[in-house]
Amino acid sequence: MRKILKNAAVLVLSFALAGMILTGCGEGKEEIRQEPDAEISEENEQDFSEQPVAESVEDEDIGSVENEDIGPVDKAGEISEGYEDNFAVDSEAAKEFAAKVKEITAKKDLEALAELTAFPVYVGLPDVDVVETREDFLNLGAETVFTEKLMKSVEAADIEHFEPSMAGFSISDGGSSNINFGVVDGVLAINGINY
Repeated sequence: MRKILKNAAVLVLSFALAGMILTGCGEGKEEIRQEPDAEISEENEQDFSEQPVAESVEDEDIGSVENEDIGPVDKAGEISEGYEDNFAVDSEAAKEFAAKVKEITAKKDLEALAELTAFPVYVGLPDVDVVETREDFLNLGAETVFTEKLMKSVEAADIEHFEPSMAGFSISDGGSSNINFGVVDGVLAINGINY
């Protein structure tokens, strides 16, 4: 996008300069001549006739957009790095993420929970420790992951008053069963489930 805007700006400035020269704005000045041995190389020559021209866009039209190839982009067009760590997450963002997790848990929607999870992930079930992939996580099954104790703890969790820690945030009623999340690669993601 920036390259297109830059090319359009160069094109406009070139036309303006050419117009000034042709209309005689330089009258009374020494005539500028190109030396015969100065040639434009093919490398420096550009054909602007086929270059796309960007449409005019107001600042408020440009929001934070997600580009699949480069990640989050802010209003200035810079690539956003996301959250630096758990302490950079504002309480509203933590609350919104926790609300999604609570809703998904109430529905026992393992697919949706997997979408919010960073792998590998700790799952503290008997005979399970670290689950390496999304597929392995889904293979555990909803009835195995969503135990009655975990569901009650998540349902009763207070998500209004999150305090970040090095480990992240815990969705819990205060007991040992909980779903933990935090910043993983700049975004919020589930990073542990305890029973």
